[in-house]
Amino acid sequence: MMSSMSTLSELRARGMVEQVTNEEALERLLNATGATIYVGFDPTADSLHVGHMLPILLLARLQRRGHRPIVLVGGATGMIGDPSGRSTERQLLTPEMIAANVDAIRPQLSRFVSFEGANAAIVVDNTEWTRPVSYLDWLRSVGKHFTVNYMAAKESVRRRLEDREQGISYTEFSYMLIQANDFRHLFATYGCSIQAGGSDQWGNITAGIDLIRKTQGGEAFGITLPLLSTSTGEKFGKSAGNAVWLDPNRTSPYQFYQFWMQTEDRDVERYLKLFSFESLEKIGEVCQAHALHPERRGAQKFLAAHMTGLVHGQAAVEDAIRASDALFSKELSGLSDEELTAVFSDVPSITLPRASLSDGTRLAQILVQAGACASKGAANRLIQGGGVYLNNRRVSADAALTEADLASKSMLVLRTGKKDYYLVRFGETPA
Repeated sequence: MMSSMSTLSELRARGMVEQVTNEEALERLLNATGATIYVGFDPTADSLHVGHMLPILLLARLQRRGHRPIVLVGGATGMIGDPSGRSTERQLLTPEMIAANVDAIRPQLSRFVSFEGANAAIVVDNTEWTRPVSYLDWLRSVGKHFTVNYMAAKESVRRRLEDREQGISYTEFSYMLIQANDFRHLFATYGCSIQAGGSDQWGNITAGIDLIRKTQGGEAFGITLPLLSTSTGEKFGKSAGNAVWLDPNRTSPYQFYQFWMQTEDRDVERYLKLFSFESLEKIGEVCQAHALHPERRGAQKFLAAHMTGLVHGQAAVEDAIRASDALFSKELSGLSDEELTAVFSDVPSITLPRASLSDGTRLAQILVQAGACASKGAANRLIQGGGVYLNNRRVSADAALTEADLASKSMLVLRTGKKDYYLVRFGETPA
């Protein structure tokens, strides 16, 4: 259901707007239909991650309001490295690495924006219009419109210049002009008059607006979105120091679901407004119900299901919920090897011969092999003390393990104490 609020007002109500240029004119443009807006992503990896989702979802929201999104995949800028928000030089990627990353990212975008219809999204690569330009032509057509003073005054550049030890290379110093020329090219070629990006992109965006005014005599606009962190100050989208990727081979749907499930109560309403397509009224209802029984984590469940469905589909949501329920049930059973691998991806694991399930190998021995206990004697004492669980079921004797003890086709899960898990795989007997 489309909100009755003005487009910019709703974006502000959701917390999606940090800064805008020429707000009154931009408001009129967004309240009509047919505007074209772009967001750029440098293909520094073969997958987008949740830190990219806010600008992607901005494009999706505006497309639903009748505007056309352009996703710029920066094959050229990715070879340079954006100094914005950085204190060190980025590692330069080879053209082959960039091309492979571009190909991997394109299909992920179709989860969010539509590439069909009257205002169909398009994907462009700035290599197409940047590579053919000679250095001399670049200096004459772009460089002459910017003074060094203007560029050095931008925060992303000034911060690096003030760091005498690190400084900034001429390569990264040039990044602003390439992004500005991207905006100019999209304005001239596609009538794109709006660029959006994170708040650290403000200097690059306004440089593009200035270049369009000087070379095209046109008016363009910028929107920046907040750079997110959790209520505890941690960078959003990082889980135990690792990015949460949209590629299921990098971050499984179960892990993706759990990332959102682990949202703090102080953050969950903000994330629902930012990332979900639910109305503000529905979000208010979910959060009111959550406040009555926060221990049930209803808002987190709503957020996790919504986001996992958006990125991985409804079947992945159902699998993630089933795996979560199984993990916290009295006994682990009925899961697939893939689901167990996803659930216990971060715990110690070992692989034993399948014959171990038929040759009388006992639980205490496997506890030692898994690294849960230092010796069979220590394992037996732990078992007798009630501190060992097999597939979440407490065991009281050092029995021989059999096929019946598997939680899935080829795996079982050991736990010692409340939270020390070990995954045991049984493969074919080595030749």
